[in-house]
Amino acid sequence: MSEPVTFRAPIGTHDVLGPASAEWEGVIATFAQYAYRFGFELCVTPMFEDVGVFNRGIGEHSEVAKKEMYVFSDRGDRVYALRPEGTAPVVRAFIQHSPNVPWKAWYVTPAFRYERPQAGRYRQHHQLGVEALGTDDPAIDVEVIALASRFFGAIGLTKVRLLINSMGHDVCRSAYVELLRAHLGANVDGLCDEHRETWNENPLRVLDCKRDPCIEVTNRGPMLPEHVCDDCRAHFDAVRAGLTSIGIESTLNARLVRGFDYYTRTTFEFVADALPGAQNAIGGGGRYDKLAEQLGGKPTGGIGFGCGIERLLLAREAEDVEPGTLVKRTLDAFVIDTTGEDVATVLVDELRAAGFATDRAYDARSMKSQMKLADKSGARAAVLVGPQEHADGQITIRDLRSDDFEHAQQRVARGDVAKALTQLLTKS
Repeated sequence: MSEPVTFRAPIGTHDVLGPASAEWEGVIATFAQYAYRFGFELCVTPMFEDVGVFNRGIGEHSEVAKKEMYVFSDRGDRVYALRPEGTAPVVRAFIQHSPNVPWKAWYVTPAFRYERPQAGRYRQHHQLGVEALGTDDPAIDVEVIALASRFFGAIGLTKVRLLINSMGHDVCRSAYVELLRAHLGANVDGLCDEHRETWNENPLRVLDCKRDPCIEVTNRGPMLPEHVCDDCRAHFDAVRAGLTSIGIESTLNARLVRGFDYYTRTTFEFVADALPGAQNAIGGGGRYDKLAEQLGGKPTGGIGFGCGIERLLLAREAEDVEPGTLVKRTLDAFVIDTTGEDVATVLVDELRAAGFATDRAYDARSMKSQMKLADKSGARAAVLVGPQEHADGQITIRDLRSDDFEHAQQRVARGDVAKALTQLLTKS
């Protein structure tokens, strides 16, 4: 007889159970609140798209497209890819449905990348983000960055810095890329092993390299902010001035080019100083004024940002932010029924209808066993009904979190349970 198979979550994925899931719920709910406050509406797109959405969007020569996308053919021989990031699908939806502009959308979604799992980054990780399409105004850049900044503060993060840069538009950046390509070609022997072979495909990726040889070579070469055109410089200056006007500090990082080919002009990244340097990025984004055209739409300016939920939770933990500060998921009452007549079914339903978070035991357990479950549940009160209480039309309410046993218990009429429970829960 064969041994039974024990299945586990795939490598690079993870399960989220309670009570940790309450932290997820709190982060998502807070983001939704701030997105709504800033005028963004929820957008839900498919988990998979035509592979061309990502090859055209993020660039088929990017590391994500070449090495990390999950690509598959369906039974109709259509080639799809699981979503590796959130922006391109939202822009595809914008082109397809033509909403009124400016269109401001937010999303929460899993994203898939075949890469080596690391702290806060999994092969299936989860992103929160916003996209704003239909305006080139620097004020929308400020607004998107401000939303991210305010959200990070709202979930308890205080050791966060904003890095910002301008990548220029396609004309001035193209001229810069040729200067950078010439510099890299003259210093190719000094690059890291990877970029010694690939530098010519996309020189900007070398700026993003974190290895010392590439940093040393590029530090001696031209930097992008010095070569953007007057219009792009004016746009960037307006963004930084707008951030300053609302009290958001930013630091120019001339090496910040982000990882996708669609970025233009404003690019930014938030880093958490409480996390190790290699994994301290908690969110970022930028402007992508050519992406709609690349996906077959009309010329449309856009900007957005994304952040990983797993990395945000690591940053909260690193800053010792107390769990449960965003959302508390504790029971109000736990019903204990020893009547043998299943009185609990009706009583639990009434308490839930009255707004109380309520649970119960099953399988006709003993009083002692049910009391243990009530205590482990974290409920504030036990609502007890036995044969005598049931016959008398009464209920016993016990404060499970009180040290004053003499006064922790009271018997009330069956019709007064909700009132008595409300009084108990509102006591300090």
